[in-house]
Amino acid sequence: MVSPEVPAPYRRLDFNGPLSGERAGRLIRSLGPLAGCRVVDLGCGWAELLLRTLEAEPAATGAGVDLDTDLVARGRANAAARGLADRVELTAGDAAAWTGPPADAVFNVGAAHVWGGEPEAHTGNALAAVSRLLRPGGRLLFGECFWLREPTAAELSAMPVPPGQYRTLPDLVDLALAHGFRLLALSQASLDEWDDFESGHARRWEDWLGENSASPDASEVREKADSHLRARLHSMRETVGFAYLTLVRV
Repeated sequence: MVSPEVPAPYRRLDFNGPLSGERAGRLIRSLGPLAGCRVVDLGCGWAELLLRTLEAEPAATGAGVDLDTDLVARGRANAAARGLADRVELTAGDAAAWTGPPADAVFNVGAAHVWGGEPEAHTGNALAAVSRLLRPGGRLLFGECFWLREPTAAELSAMPVPPGQYRTLPDLVDLALAHGFRLLALSQASLDEWDDFESGHARRWEDWLGENSASPDASEVREKADSHLRARLHSMRETVGFAYLTLVRV
């Protein structure tokens, strides 16, 4: 156990993923009218995208579920500070166990893993599960990684991802359509969005090292930081993209 504790990985980030405020606004608009709708964010983290959706549509309500109690607490505090606490319910728990009336809109962004199974099956499991939770005509905002190009064996060995977990972008869209959806909008994270996300994620180690350089745990923290940087620069930065699919359930 490193002492003092390394700061939380997402404390410097607005979103837990490669997403800018400008793109977030476009994604929200891509869902169409949400007045009177209930929007459910499964694997919500601190639910920033859900809160921005409710700010954009004052007649909508929301619910978010995530296992991380600290992130849910951050989301509740943000909701209260922005006057949204009466329109959103954020719960610490298993997003895969969420039940309720068929939803008008569901977010599952970078959280396909919440339904479990082998990593290679995460995307299909998520699409199948959300299809059952949405009403016909309901919207899904789905965010998932994809291969920008086929990685080399050396690149694969440097990243913490099994080779079958991701697909090409056309194959990702085809998989969504095969689960009973139609595509309304498609975009992908820019390199700047990726770099901002990865830099914010890694900054916790650099902050810790700057304040604790003489600690006996410094070498362990430095290796974690360097390993993250190697994986990003030598394998993932040129091979892994992140797609945002706005889908409608048939």
